[in-house]
Amino acid sequence: MTSDRSAVTILVPGWLHERALARVDKAFNMVRLDKADKSLISDELAGSVRGIAAMTAIDAAFIDALPNLEIIANFGVGYDAVDARHAAAKSVMVTNTPDVLTEEVADTALGLLINTVRELPRAENWLRQGRWVKEGPYPLTKATLRGRRAGIFGMGRIGMAIAKRLEAFGLSIAYHNRRRVEGLSYEYHSTLAGLAAAVDTLISVAPGTAATEKAVNAEVLRALGPDGVFVNIGRGSTVDEEALIAALSGGVIRAAGLDVFADEPRVPQALIDLPNATLLPHVGSASVHTRNAMADLVVDNLIAWFSEGKPLTPVPETERVAKPA
Repeated sequence: MTSDRSAVTILVPGWLHERALARVDKAFNMVRLDKADKSLISDELAGSVRGIAAMTAIDAAFIDALPNLEIIANFGVGYDAVDARHAAAKSVMVTNTPDVLTEEVADTALGLLINTVRELPRAENWLRQGRWVKEGPYPLTKATLRGRRAGIFGMGRIGMAIAKRLEAFGLSIAYHNRRRVEGLSYEYHSTLAGLAAAVDTLISVAPGTAATEKAVNAEVLRALGPDGVFVNIGRGSTVDEEALIAALSGGVIRAAGLDVFADEPRVPQALIDLPNATLLPHVGSASVHTRNAMADLVVDNLIAWFSEGKPLTPVPETERVAKPA
């Protein structure tokens, strides 16, 4: 193992949380690039880099440009921007930041659901615009959480935390995953369309992968039905946004609450214009407390790798990757 970590070069391409930057700079030899572009890597840098700390896309070409790369520490629980399969093939460890953001994201999911169902942002604007004085009380909301049946697409750590909160609100829970979760009593559906047909509130916590791309499509939205509410706190790529816009504008479903989008930060104007869409700028884990914890885990993974030879939170694709002798 490396006894003098200050001799280890860690590359930071693009933006990274300031707490992570400060800790990487203190513990290692930190080098920064404007972005993860292999054309920016000099021959000297290519040979020296042994680790990456990043919150940006790290593709196969960038990995290949760094022959002595050992580890990519990703800021975020979602790591779809990192080519983890290629990293595994090149014996490069990839880590992410699970658990430390679970409760924050679950809280955001419930807040987004309540805002969507009870129209709280619109009610607040009613007050701020002076309409309460001029026009009277905000109109009664047509939707309520009472009696709703919730379905969760992606019953992982965050999905479980959301389910626990939904139970406290008195909602029944069902879910869809690639496979049934052993020991879980919630009703399982082997297809997403089947889940949508069985519930009226669909919450997506699914990761962005090739298998989940545009999984929430027109068929799923039709199955959810005219009283249906869709909430996405996972990844924008899991939703066919054109189909969602059509479903919201045509009354196929009642409303949607979205924290993530297919082409962030660019949100389709058609979504912005819809009165039955509640939209947030990807703030699921965006508290000082949680982002600091995520930053610490990025650096703690690097330190554990170069001190002990084992990271704290490897992603499944690279769990078997061993540190070079």
